[in-house]
Amino acid sequence: MSFRMYVTLSEDDEILMFGVDPESGALVPEGGVAVTGRPAPLAVDPSGKFMFVGRRDIPAVSSYSIDQATGDLALIGTAPLESDPCYLATDNTGKFLLSSYYAAGRAAVHRIDDSGAVHTPPVEWLATGRGAHSIQTDASNTFAFVPHIAGGNGPNAIFQFKFDQVTGRLTPNTPATVTPEDEAGPRHYCFHPKLDMLYVSNEQGCSVTGYNFDRSNGTLEAFQTLSTLPDDYEGRNSCAQIRITPDGKFVYAPNRGHNSIACFAIDETTGRMTAAGRFASEPVPRAIGLEPNGRFLYAAGLESGKLAAYRIDSESGALEPIGTYTVGAAPMWVLITERG
Repeated sequence: MSFRMYVTLSEDDEILMFGVDPESGALVPEGGVAVTGRPAPLAVDPSGKFMFVGRRDIPAVSSYSIDQATGDLALIGTAPLESDPCYLATDNTGKFLLSSYYAAGRAAVHRIDDSGAVHTPPVEWLATGRGAHSIQTDASNTFAFVPHIAGGNGPNAIFQFKFDQVTGRLTPNTPATVTPEDEAGPRHYCFHPKLDMLYVSNEQGCSVTGYNFDRSNGTLEAFQTLSTLPDDYEGRNSCAQIRITPDGKFVYAPNRGHNSIACFAIDETTGRMTAAGRFASEPVPRAIGLEPNGRFLYAAGLESGKLAAYRIDSESGALEPIGTYTVGAAPMWVLITERG
């Protein structure tokens, strides 16, 4: 099995592509695709046939077909949007594209047809609040969550929705929101692959919170929050993305300021986290990606324009540096897919 990596370079107007060696984790440059309008968030549908790219300066979303043998991209079309998207994800059927809008304070759902084209107008264009930072559906494809950051840039809340996988409509759940403590500023999240839990990176709180997920009602309840920073760190910092290994053993969250990747080991029964180290990164590690087998992690430095590669210790979760690659100006997203 082989993999291909896609990295959006928002200031170079390009999606850069690499082959990923499944044994060593080494990257092999494989060219790029020009995408104007400051490309940022990426998403791939469940079939692996289509990729979606948010273009934040236009604003628009473009869809591409993915060559199943090579991983090369071919433009299908571009759909105009009401505002610039900061996050994209498809539902589990691949029939709908979900998106969140930081500046507009919205969550949207667009229909995807069989050719991979995104249709407008959207099925949903819901006002939530400024700072809406991500959106995904759960494994059952019947619930969705939209975290909003804090710090004067959002309501410090996770909006809870019911999702209709036939129509694509979002309906506020009961309760409609979950509010973290201490202006944590929830930003991104990932579902545990085996337990009824999810983990949220808190932008302002510089922490990760574990939530119990009631799969019957689609609601969240926090059970633990751990800092991503050392106790003695006093500098500026914020958290960004979050990733969990396919076996659910480790979760990773980058520190933008401390310039590190925080690792937490997850108890296989309770889901509780234990701090498992912080590992030096490139400056401002905004985007991180996991190789699908969970053996390698890649972190892009927004300020340095470089991508750091790490081998994941399967027992401890520790990150072993294995290489650094110059990618280009302002890498915003790292996505790795199977090829062939």
